[in-house]
Parts: sequence; C-alpha cells; structure tokens
Amino acid sequence: MRPLQIALVMLEPPLPFGSAAARIYYSLIQGLIERGHMIKAFATCSRPEEVAQAAELFRKSPCDLRCYPHPSRAGIRSKLNGLGQPFSYMLGDCVRDDIERHLESGCDILHLEQLLAGWLALDHVEHTLISVHYLSQIDLSARRQNLKDRVEYALLRRTEYRLLRAFKYFRSLSERLAKAIVKINPAADVTTVPIGLDLTLYPFLADDRRSKEPTVSLIGSMGWYPSRSGAERLLTRLYPEIRRRVPNARFQIVGWSARAVLKDYLDLPNVDVFEDVPDVKPYFDRASVLLYAPERGSGVKVKVLEAMAYGIPVVTTTEGVEGIPAADGVHAALADDDQGLIDRTVELLLDPEEQNRRRRAARELLEAAFNPTPAAQRLEEIYARIMKGSAEFNHPAKETYV
Repeated sequence: MRPLQIALVMLEPPLPFGSAAARIYYSLIQGLIERGHMIKAFATCSRPEEVAQAAELFRKSPCDLRCYPHPSRAGIRSKLNGLGQPFSYMLGDCVRDDIERHLESGCDILHLEQLLAGWLALDHVEHTLISVHYLSQIDLSARRQNLKDRVEYALLRRTEYRLLRAFKYFRSLSERLAKAIVKINPAADVTTVPIGLDLTLYPFLADDRRSKEPTVSLIGSMGWYPSRSGAERLLTRLYPEIRRRVPNARFQIVGWSARAVLKDYLDLPNVDVFEDVPDVKPYFDRASVLLYAPERGSGVKVKVLEAMAYGIPVVTTTEGVEGIPAADGVHAALADDDQGLIDRTVELLLDPEEQNRRRRAARELLEAAFNPTPAAQRLEEIYARIMKGSAEFNHPAKETYV
C-alpha cells in the first residue's frame, strides 16, 4: 500500500511508560511509521507533565504530535456543548480547529482511537475509522447504581448508540465488541484487529529475580469500573479464603485513586494498596500472580496483557481474557466463579515451577499474536476499504436510540 497521510486522534498522549492507553497509542504510531505512513497525531491531555514528556519524546520523530490540555468545563458554553455532545469535554476548540485545518490541507484517513472522539468527525464519516476499545453499555451494566449512576449510564448508552450509528468503519479489539457494534449498526464495516504491543518495552522477568514471597496482585485504574469491581471482588470474596489456605500470602492493589476508592479495605491484614504510582513495573516485579476478576468488562484488558508480557502468571475470568487467545491451564488460569478463582490462585502460589511454565507460555503467545507490525497491516486493509468506498459511502439510516 502507498504511504498515507493519517490524522490520528487520541484521548491521551502516546507514551511508552504512561497509562495502558498511552502505551497502546505509542505502539500504534510506531507500527504505522514502520509501514511508511505519515502520521499527524492529535492528543488531548489532563496532565501538563505528560504534554512535556510527549513533546520531548516525539521531538525528532517522523510523527508530528500535537498535545492539547483539556478545556475548562466552566461557563454556559461548556454546559451547552455537554448537552449537545455528551462526554466531549476533552475536545476543545483548539483541537477541533487544528484537525479541520489539517483535513482541508489534504488527508487520506482520519483515525480516531476512542469512540467518544467521534464528535470530532461527524462531517467526515466517509474518511473516518474509529477504534472501539470497550463499550460502557456493557461494562457498566453490572454496576450497583444510585440515581447519579443510572443517569450517567443512560447518557453513556445513548451517546454510544448515536456515535456507533453515525459512522461506517470500525476497528474492534474483540469479536464480542464487533458483534455489539453490528447489532447497533447493521451497516457497519467492522474488523477485529488486536492491539499491537511493543514487547521491547516489557523486559521478561528472569526466574531467579522473582519474589520469593507469595504475592497476589491486581493492577489497574480504579476509575474504570471493571478494575474497581475486580479489586472489590478480590478483597471481599476471594482474599479471605486465599489467605486462610496460604497464610503468608500478601495482596497488593495498585492503580489510580486506589486508596480513595478502596478506603474501606485499607486495614485488612497483609493487604497493601498503592495509588497514583509513577511506574507500575516494580509492582509487577514483586507479583507472584495477577488476579484480575472483573464483574463485567468488554474489550482487551491491557493490564492482563502487560502481566503476561512481564512474565507474571495470570488468573482471570473469561471476560478477563476477552480478545486474547489464551488457553486455560496453558497461558492463564481461567474461572468465572469465586471458588474456581480461589483454587487456581492457591495452586499457582504453591507451585513456582508451574508459575514459570505458565508465564513463559503467555509471553510466547503475545510475541505471536500481538506484534505491532501485523496489527498495522490489518489496519491498512481497513484504510484501503475506506479509500475505495468513500466516494460511494451511504450514510446509515437516521439513528434510533434505545
């Protein structure tokens, strides 16, 4: 395929050691550059220090990266924008204007790396690809809801329906998401493309450097309901029996806002809760097992991928390995019920040799299935269809909301 001019929009700056999303974005850019494409990237950001880090990182890169702070949410105009385009608060006038100018100057593909960024492209649907990483209407359906939660869920669901029906071309991270998109928009062109993970950023932990203390870990942002539900399930339903059977086991929960969200569990024996850490790698290094058991969660769980990449054995649910071709007992230990999760965790904690077999198999799986180059090649197939079909693009029927 000839080199393309691609405008790539992200809701976080691409950083190799940033958040889970930031790492995905970084690998995506590297994969597209290696394929010869010309990337102009637009990233919104809530942390000024990350803007500076990204600017320095991409100063000599072929990718032209521009970062934009989240706009102020005060004032009548902001509130009116929120009513007309819910959850668009990250997309200020500066990023909108710059993207429009870039599209007018000539651009082959507008690639949006989150569904909610779709508000930027309603006038450019024929040239737009949207990556769907998850759907809140799935993730939040199991959340215990007060009135505020119910209103937010209804608004998110309506917003996702509106945006999914407004576009044609989608990249999903799992077959489950692809089926959900087509159910909402039968005219959608949906392709499942795995995450491209730059495994050079994840040094595999040698056997002799692993912690000798049995440590059960959960790592993930507590602002995301699947991770929060997994942490609460671990501490309320799984921890007591695991600790009874392995008395010297320790438990560590690591993530954004972890201590604030899990304040009721900070005094549990042998439990450490760390929040807003600058680097999660030391916490992966001391983990014997990653136990990630969300009540509900769509899409690929990046912290599961990262645990496998670093060489941490994973115990999770079938939803926890969504989009990952992991076999139970080979690449991960899988169970959906509490007793199954407890049994598999205890078995691994008491068997370091099995831990090592499992983690090596998982790393080999990632090397085969999540390489950035094949992921970029699959994206090129979608780009080719977009360019071929843009002239005869038929806008989906007027949206209906459920």
